[in-house]
Amino acid sequence: MNRRSFITGAATTLATSSLIAPLASRLFANPAPKGIALPIGFQSYVYRDSICQKPHETMSTLAGYGYKNVEWCSPKGYQGPFTPLVKYSGKELKKITNDAGLDTFSCHFTWNEIMDDESLKERIDFAQQLGLKHMVCSGGLEGKTVDEVKKRCGQMNHFGEMVKKGGMIAGYHNHNGEFDHKLDGRPEYDIMLENLDPSVVKMQFQVAAITSGYKAQDYFRKFPGRFISAHLQDYSPSNHQKEVIMGTGIVDWPDFFAAAKTGGLSYVFVEMESDPTVMEGCAKYLQNF
Repeated sequence: MNRRSFITGAATTLATSSLIAPLASRLFANPAPKGIALPIGFQSYVYRDSICQKPHETMSTLAGYGYKNVEWCSPKGYQGPFTPLVKYSGKELKKITNDAGLDTFSCHFTWNEIMDDESLKERIDFAQQLGLKHMVCSGGLEGKTVDEVKKRCGQMNHFGEMVKKGGMIAGYHNHNGEFDHKLDGRPEYDIMLENLDPSVVKMQFQVAAITSGYKAQDYFRKFPGRFISAHLQDYSPSNHQKEVIMGTGIVDWPDFFAAAKTGGLSYVFVEMESDPTVMEGCAKYLQNF
């Protein structure tokens, strides 16, 4: 007997009972809401050209798709694609974002702009004006030796301490390189997790690592509470280099979101770098998950 038949049969049996009203109320009055439990966001780098030329129009379009948050790239650190936005203070960029119908709680910062204390203090001030909760370092922990990785993790821990004093959480964003490059027979990423202080540095997992054979949900379960957010990508079953609408590719999204709470995720950001035309479809998928 399927679930529909069971419910119908139970309702018939109880039709003459005083229990029918409360039972019907519980079963039918409040259907389970659709969509994931986390706010749906996108990473701004995907739209680096249009978002700099027409920030309001571009972000308003994405808000219309159903996105609630934008994760910025620090204009100062990402000069080149984001140079037109360097002129804005954190407060001004926050207003531009909010006026387009979006929030922003996370931003990527480059290794070079956060490893000098004076520069970091200025970046923390910018982040506070922008209203951030998370300051995410977008790479830089890779090394040629285990000792080099450990040294860089020590620097990252210092960054985390400074960010924590500023009232925010520091994060580290991986790419495939941290998994593809092995040291002592292990992915660099695993060595990083062993040497980063979880009290001051959390992780932002880029799901693209699946194309190197590593699943986000496995790390969420192995290292509970170590993650604050994730970048979402999906890839064609026949071509792991081709990005596709979420739910049509190789990622097991039900299992991913089942493990997300264990991992500690607060936010997710869709990032389809090679094919932004799938961004609308991804938002719809997450809204109806």
